[in-house]
Amino acid sequence: MSITANDVEHVANLARLELTDEEKETFTVQLNAILKYAEKLNELNTDGVEPTSHVLPLANVMRADEVRPSVSNETALRNAPDDEDGQIKVPAVLE
Repeated sequence: MSITANDVEHVANLARLELTDEEKETFTVQLNAILKYAEKLNELNTDGVEPTSHVLPLANVMRADEVRPSVSNETALRNAPDDEDGQIKVPAVLE
């Protein structure tokens, strides 16, 4: 599979890009080099290899949700500049 200048022009048009003839030629060469490099993957023997979406196995990195002791409401409100009905009172942000 190879990319032609027409393919580059078509993609540039879809992306609403205006390319000069020199840029089209440059991108054609670069994209073909990328495809040539990617074709090396076809040389790999992948028999018996399970398809995966990630190189390494995924594991949940979140801790277990456990009930643990916390600070009391009184302790939390002790550092508040103002409190009302057991809650921190702040200035109104909406009128």
